Amino acid sequence: MKQKLILTSLLLGMLSAAAQPNYDMKQIKREYLNRGVIAVRNGQQVIVSWRTLTNDAKGQAFDIYRNGNKLNREPLTKGGTFFVDNTPLQTSATYEVRGGSINGRYLLQANAPDGYLTIPLQKPADGECPDGRQYRYSANDASVGDVDGDGQYEIILKWDPSNARDNAHDGYTGPTLFDCYRLDGTLLWRIDLGRNIRSGAHYTPFIVYDLDGDGKAEMMVRTSDCTRDAKGNIIGDALADYRHKGPDRIGRILTGKEYITVFNGLTGEAMDSKPYIPERGDLKGWGDEKANRSDRMLAAVGYLDGKKASAIFCRGYYTRSVLAAWDWNGRELKSRWVFDTNDPQWASYAGQGNHNLRVADVDGDGCDEITYGSMAVDQNGRGLYNTGMGHGDAIHLMAFDPKSRELQVWDCHENRRDGSDFRNARTGEVIFKVPSKSDVGRAMAADIDPNNPGVEMWSADSHGIRNLKGEIINAAKDADDPQHNNYLMLGGRWLPMNFGIWWDGDLLREMLDRDKVSKYNWENNTIDDVFTLPGIVFNNGTKSNPCLSADILGDWREEVIARTPDSSELRIFVSPIPTDYRINCLMEDIPYRLSVATQNVGYNQPSEPGFYLGPDETVNPFLK
Repeated sequence: MKQKLILTSLLLGMLSAAAQPNYDMKQIKREYLNRGVIAVRNGQQVIVSWRTLTNDAKGQAFDIYRNGNKLNREPLTKGGTFFVDNTPLQTSATYEVRGGSINGRYLLQANAPDGYLTIPLQKPADGECPDGRQYRYSANDASVGDVDGDGQYEIILKWDPSNARDNAHDGYTGPTLFDCYRLDGTLLWRIDLGRNIRSGAHYTPFIVYDLDGDGKAEMMVRTSDCTRDAKGNIIGDALADYRHKGPDRIGRILTGKEYITVFNGLTGEAMDSKPYIPERGDLKGWGDEKANRSDRMLAAVGYLDGKKASAIFCRGYYTRSVLAAWDWNGRELKSRWVFDTNDPQWASYAGQGNHNLRVADVDGDGCDEITYGSMAVDQNGRGLYNTGMGHGDAIHLMAFDPKSRELQVWDCHENRRDGSDFRNARTGEVIFKVPSKSDVGRAMAADIDPNNPGVEMWSADSHGIRNLKGEIINAAKDADDPQHNNYLMLGGRWLPMNFGIWWDGDLLREMLDRDKVSKYNWENNTIDDVFTLPGIVFNNGTKSNPCLSADILGDWREEVIARTPDSSELRIFVSPIPTDYRINCLMEDIPYRLSVATQNVGYNQPSEPGFYLGPDETVNPFLK
């Protein structure tokens, strides 16, 4: 199979135009990345992987050194940025990659584990709520940002208490905590959101990004009175307790002050707080009196002016929806604009949001738009389009068609009518729709079949894998088993629709679900296991997400960050499979980088680039 993929991809680097959104990279301050060298034990071998960057020359020569001794006979100018050292590791070794304007090195310890990098965690102590029930912590969603400007990402990790709640349920929760770790396990800081921010998947989306352009990432998150920064400073009133005491709605937070706070990424110190927009106000205005609707939060980041990153923090999607854009200039948070479906001109946009969102330049004006479920908001805070298909659980935005510059959206819906739709991301024009009488809770999109042009799509009620025209290219049985409602039955195996991942070295995307990387076998119409991630568990129940999956180290393939069952460490898994392709680090693509920043938001979705990446002949601006 792999030989065919290589042959069909030989012309990729010869095509000239760029199939991606129209960003002016002279205006945007690009995130500095170093060489990203990683060395990992792989049985008796050591694999070395490193980044190709946009400022590297095509065919850039690289040399690999181990403890100062050159390992390659000839300069590496072709193939992937991936090297296999067949000399067994007896003692610790420093691997160095030299080439281009940036060299890089990595110290591999003699006792390093096989297949992954370990990050030891400092697990928080257990706690007790007012009802006497105890809770313990587990590592949950994570994000990455370069907090010190050295070109290497740090990991910002959310700690969830064991009594974290979905919005639909009453009960006290322990506070949400955030840690920042270097890749060597050094804990830089810990932030405690406090008792007045309820813990759960929908209360605490967080953004890690360089928002003021100084080369160092900040963190932004919703806070309240009693939030404690890493320096021990309390935001607001240290004695405030807004938790409802019951008898009904016990533990919910129905009133009280809320803020949006920006924290220093290196120190964890709160730098500025402003009242959260919008305030919760009258709960009935959101659809209920239990804060189930009002406390549904989303967050994102985007280049709304085409130059500088802005944060977008949101409230509501089942009924009223409000998106508030914020700018951080290094000294003060300022409101850029507010989109509110209570505004009569946007009233029809109410109830159109998803459990997640996407950000990219969908109309080619060089500025980012927000795709908010079934609707979109322009860079200036005005409505762009609204399909009227309502709320959904999953959404994918990328270049599906290798022959088109347009971005498209694959979305699913709960309304037991519209099912799943594939549409133009600029106009909202529906290209095809798969109606359903079911609540379609999952949808997935990835290029998994080289015999079919472009990206394939499937959902929990799509009756199979569909192509760009909506045609079924491989029929499958929709799951009627509640335990497998996130899958399709295909060739005797369940076809996941959770996460996509570039892992095995060809240009097709694999699937990531629970502890397995799997691949669609287009020759036998079934699913093959590719790799099992040992010793870890995924998060968020049936959502089954890693802490993070993204291209954060090494070559263009994506790493998986997951926790051990006891949350004593994170493990970063790196693909051990050679690749024949040189592709610039995906984090240099703005839509991909923005989707990594929002991966922790709501129901986690895989990161997706703003250009087509697959085996079809195409215009690929990142292929070297």
